[in-house]
Amino acid sequence: MAEDPATIDRRAEGGNPDRVGTHAAPGASPGAAASASPWARRLLVAGVVLAAFNLRPAITALGPLLAEVREALAMNGTVAGLLTSAPALCFAVFGGAAPRLARRWGPATVVLAGMAALTAGLALRPLAGGTAWFLASSALALAGIAAGNVLMPVVVKRWFPDRIGPMTGLYSMALSVGTAAAAALTVPAVRALDGDWRLGLGMWALPGALALLVWAPVVRGARARTAASAEADAGAGEGGPGPGIRITRSVTAWSLGVFFGFQATAAYVVMGWLPQIFRDAGVPAPTAGLLLAVTMGMSIPLSYVLPRIAARLGHQGPLVAVLACCGLGGYAGLWFAPAQGAWAWALLLGVSNCAFPLVLTMIGMRARTGAGVAKLSAFAQGTGYLIAVPGPLLVGALHQHTGGWHAPLALMAALMTAQLTVGLVAGRDRCVEDGG
Repeated sequence: MAEDPATIDRRAEGGNPDRVGTHAAPGASPGAAASASPWARRLLVAGVVLAAFNLRPAITALGPLLAEVREALAMNGTVAGLLTSAPALCFAVFGGAAPRLARRWGPATVVLAGMAALTAGLALRPLAGGTAWFLASSALALAGIAAGNVLMPVVVKRWFPDRIGPMTGLYSMALSVGTAAAAALTVPAVRALDGDWRLGLGMWALPGALALLVWAPVVRGARARTAASAEADAGAGEGGPGPGIRITRSVTAWSLGVFFGFQATAAYVVMGWLPQIFRDAGVPAPTAGLLLAVTMGMSIPLSYVLPRIAARLGHQGPLVAVLACCGLGGYAGLWFAPAQGAWAWALLLGVSNCAFPLVLTMIGMRARTGAGVAKLSAFAQGTGYLIAVPGPLLVGALHQHTGGWHAPLALMAALMTAQLTVGLVAGRDRCVEDGG
């Protein structure tokens, strides 16, 4: 008979099958999922992959259709600018609530609720008859994504504590595939649907519904616990090491948060402005789009490999340095010969953008408990996304003011140097529970 996910969860946390803040049982297996039945392992892995796949299509599917959406809804430029900045803002605001909800209801339940909010938002957004409805439904979807952003490292730490690198790589790769798929397939789908942008956006609710079907049995199993176990672990969850961590006094937490912010800034600038840089250098528009696709596509294989390497290292500083050097090389190329070496610069920037799966891996390694990872993940991502909000806007303002790309590229090179510096601190082998 297959073990239910509650049994797996209980072994992972040493008691309560649906709480973050419990200690591992003495002598427990280091990898709870590894000792589970094949059915339960497949269910958990499928849940992680499907949740990760759904964390970006709500954003990347909109970009190619933004002109059609603006025209249909009479959306002005200010509102459109707010819409493009909304993901980082929502991730910072809503992500902070995820650890508290996870302590109360368990990470599986909160991930399921996040997938439900995401699916509902994506299904309601195409029905919008005006700007307010469209913004509200987008915010609902982004709130669900924010919960998943914060809790995916917690899920990996809790259920796969001895396979943080491989599992982080797997869900990072799934996230990259979802990102690229939405960007690449939405416009062809709209053309196949007679130009109906509403169906093109709404179709991305279907993967969310599939994720709901997978997470539902995980949550049902996690809720099947005894009242005595729940009462015992309630006290442990509130008094455990996770809730007691003073995260704002941790150098490691701050360095991870700032590192997250700088890498997110670089990623958003590349996604938003790289094609325009190439086009202004004389590269044809179709080629500029293909170059961006190459840059984003680099993250699919590297997102799987990089976390596995990072998990084997005591200090992730060397990886931080390699990625930063690739970024600096890409910016230098765009400065001196943007058109002549376009393919090389696209590849270098694609490698540099893989700082995202690296920082996710470090978040999972910089805390000892699921509660610690939840708190660290919320702090690092909340801080990071707030830092990332002004970056693309500032690059656009510098370009408009100077009429060229040298000033924006100089800014990005300075931020990449700062990313390297703070990343070397974040890569040290220390845990937030130690106050480091």
